Amino acid sequence: MSGLTVPARGAWHAEWTKLRTVPGPGWLLAGLIATTVGISAAADAATRCPAAAACPDPARLTLTGADLGQVLAAMLAVAIIGGEYSTGMIHLSAAAVPRRITLLGAKAAVLTVVVLAAGVAAVLGSLLAGRLILPGHGFTAGHGVAALSLAAGPVLRATAGSVLYLALIGLLSLGVAAVVRDPAAAAGTVLGLLYLFPIAAGVVPDPYWRRHLEQAGPMTAGLAIQDTTGLHNLPLSPWAGLGVLAAWAAGALLAGGLLLWWRDV
Repeated sequence: MSGLTVPARGAWHAEWTKLRTVPGPGWLLAGLIATTVGISAAADAATRCPAAAACPDPARLTLTGADLGQVLAAMLAVAIIGGEYSTGMIHLSAAAVPRRITLLGAKAAVLTVVVLAAGVAAVLGSLLAGRLILPGHGFTAGHGVAALSLAAGPVLRATAGSVLYLALIGLLSLGVAAVVRDPAAAAGTVLGLLYLFPIAAGVVPDPYWRRHLEQAGPMTAGLAIQDTTGLHNLPLSPWAGLGVLAAWAAGALLAGGLLLWWRDV
C-alpha cells in the first residue's frame, strides 16, 4: 500500500477532487446560498417598523437566513466524512493518507474554503435584500437602514462574522461526524447541539440559567455576532459569542482527530 500513499501536500488536492466530482456538495452549497438569502428576504418582507415604535435590529433581521442556512453547511460537513463511512470509502482514504490528522485537516481545509465562499455570496445577497426591502417597510435612516453598508463598522462586523459563523458550524459538524461516523446520527447530533440550547433557554423560567444557556449554546452564542444594537443586553459580546462557537468547533475537531488516530477508522 505504500505506493498508493498520498503525501501530505496532496491530501488537500485529493479532498478537493472528491468534493467537486460528486453532485451533492454543489447542491448543498447552492442550497445554503438560496436558503440564506430567501429566508432573509422573507423576514425583511414580513417585518414592518411603525413610526415611533421600537424596531428590530436591521442588520440582525436581514441576516436571519443564516439561522437555517447553517443547516446546509452542517449537512455538507457531515457528508464529507460521514458519506465515506457509509460507503466504506473511508478505508481507502485512510490507506492513501495514513496520518489521520492530515486526512481530517485536509477535509477541514476544503470544507472551510467552500463554505466561506458560499457564505460570502449568501450574506452579501441577504444584505442587498435588506437594503432593497426594509426602506419600504418603515425602516428609515434613523432605524439604521442607511447603515446597512459594509462601510459601517458594526454592519461589517455582523456581515463578516456571519460568514465566519457558517464556516465554524461546518467545522463543528465535521468534528461531530468524525466522532459519530454514522451520517444520520451525526446530522441529528449536530442539529441537537444547535437547536437544543435555544429551545431550552426559551422554556427555562429562571433568568440566571436562561442567560447561561444562551452563553453556552454554539448557535445562541455564535449568532450574537450579528447584533448591532442593544449590545449591553446580550448574554455575551459579539466576538466573545463567536469565540464560544469556535471553542465548540475546536473541541469537536480535536475529539474527532483523536478518535481517528486511536481507532481503526
